[in-house]
Amino acid sequence: MLHKKAIQFFFSILFFFYSQSTNAQVDLFAEKAEPIRDIVTSTFKTTRIVNGQSIENVGKGVLDFRILHRFGELSDGGYNFFGLDQASMRLGLDYGISKTLMVGVGRSTFDKQYDGFVKWRILSQTTGGINFPFALSYAGTMIYKSLKNPTGLSYTPYQTDRLTYCHQLILARKFNDAFSLQLTPTLFHYNLVSTSRLPNDFYSLGIGMRQRISKRVNITSEYFYRYNKLDGYHNSFSVGVDIETGGHVFQLHVTNSTGMTERTFINETTGEWGKGNLRFGFNLSRVFTIKKPKEFRNK
Repeated sequence: MLHKKAIQFFFSILFFFYSQSTNAQVDLFAEKAEPIRDIVTSTFKTTRIVNGQSIENVGKGVLDFRILHRFGELSDGGYNFFGLDQASMRLGLDYGISKTLMVGVGRSTFDKQYDGFVKWRILSQTTGGINFPFALSYAGTMIYKSLKNPTGLSYTPYQTDRLTYCHQLILARKFNDAFSLQLTPTLFHYNLVSTSRLPNDFYSLGIGMRQRISKRVNITSEYFYRYNKLDGYHNSFSVGVDIETGGHVFQLHVTNSTGMTERTFINETTGEWGKGNLRFGFNLSRVFTIKKPKEFRNK
């Protein structure tokens, strides 16, 4: 039943995005010039909205060194300097293999996790003579939790028990220069769960948006709703500010999530906004061109 509902919901998302295109039909019998296909760019300003993946990819031949930083809870008060005495961090390297394919790896201090992902742009939003109303990508992530097992276990876990897999479809539309919206249906698979009563597969839906405030400043937010839940955890909600500085984007945000892998911020968020369990954080990136495009090589 849950699988059927998830499929129905996915197709309703596709219909919503497609219905937003007012000029999606092309008159095949009209005598006119070859239509121009313009690909919509900068739906979001970077490859992450806050914690989660955005529709954007790094360029072909570009290496993006990323530092994601989350401080402790603001509610800890002055003794812990409102969370600044505590911190979690993820170091990552993302690389553009082609215009439509990127890969990345990372290591997080939280739960000592390693992650690797691939993101493939399947469809691009286009305007002009040929309109397509939304962009579509697939992101697949594998996460390895290297934190030592607690003592006293009655069995010896396999290394594969530490693995979690995440599959996401990313649907995004740039409505105009000021506003973009993204929906991210997500499937998790745990190789090992704590009790036999829990399923190995979990479903969630992410909703993200970007609202431009000025030429270089954008407000972002993302929310992940979990359809089947692990007890003791809450839905992740984050609000941020993206500041463009000379070709780079500096991201500041507040979130109730500690971890920065899909496993931890989507499915294992412990903080609650209503109780003030909020964390200040930022994302930094430094881009390096590893392989120049052909048109620039001989210049």
